[in-house]
Amino acid sequence: MLTVTSPGHRLLVGRDAHKSVVAGLILSGVEPVWVEPQWDTARHLAHPPSAAAFEKAFSEHPDADGALVTSPTPYGAAADLAGIADVCHRLGKPVIVDEAWGAHLPFHDDLPSWAMDAGADICVTSIHKMGSGLEQGSVFHLQGDLIDPAELASRADLLGTTSPNVLIYAGIDAWRRQMAEQGRELMGRALELAACTRAAIEAVDGFHVNDAEDFCGPGLAHDFDPLPVVMDISELGTSGYRAADWLREHHHLDAHLFDHRRISAQLTHADDEQTTKRLLGPCGTSPTTPTTCGTRRRSPSPPPPSCGWTRRARPGTPTSHAMRRFPQPRPSAGSRPR
Repeated sequence: MLTVTSPGHRLLVGRDAHKSVVAGLILSGVEPVWVEPQWDTARHLAHPPSAAAFEKAFSEHPDADGALVTSPTPYGAAADLAGIADVCHRLGKPVIVDEAWGAHLPFHDDLPSWAMDAGADICVTSIHKMGSGLEQGSVFHLQGDLIDPAELASRADLLGTTSPNVLIYAGIDAWRRQMAEQGRELMGRALELAACTRAAIEAVDGFHVNDAEDFCGPGLAHDFDPLPVVMDISELGTSGYRAADWLREHHHLDAHLFDHRRISAQLTHADDEQTTKRLLGPCGTSPTTPTTCGTRRRSPSPPPPSCGWTRRARPGTPTSHAMRRFPQPRPSAGSRPR
């Protein structure tokens, strides 16, 4: 973000951005112009913002220096990155893609488009998620002439550690070679395994595995990654939160993610029939009664409110994008400082 814009300047940011993006905005002093995701009223789920939403935001904030979009989401929903890149480039603005869950995308045609193939100027990929790297292993991809490589390197050097762990770099390099030599084969097997796993779970009463037909279409996501096995269990009368607790307690499995009606298992090229068998077993004996993981009272989820925020300054202080020191609460009567 500091390469594309600067403190006090504006950047269009999808409101479904990761916590790290929000932290970066706070520390950098960059002012976000929030772009609302597309709300799926049928499934109570947010998908990435549309290209039209970014175009509208630029028309209302022409001084914004660029755009940042998250794609794919942890649910596997992918944005129309080519359309968003076209909107940005017609205005001479760069687009940043947070592609944390997309390290695998370049290696098979049956996956959503890789950000760089879609025209992104820069994308950030977490190798430790869908690649074979160690935790904290992430890389930049850069192309085009809208972002200065030397400036990007200097910003990364400014924020990075001076004592990097060489094992993280070794993991990145080994993954890169593995995928260059075997990527299509590995991802082909992973996609076949995902298809079999999804079909097996779909056959279980009370389970529905979300797919492109659910998540893609007008007003929804542009494309879909099938490797997150997102299971809608609302028909079981329980929540994803309870089901995740049940999986951990009874089967020692940690879910990829869970919400009020879904639970997800993330498959990668490292999975095989043995690992998916660990998942299929519990799904065949899923929590369907109050004696297992508890029922919940159903209530409709309201649509999210508009995410337009108004900046408010404290009385007597100038508006500033820098971090402010807020007063600490005074000790209550009779208390002593520790």
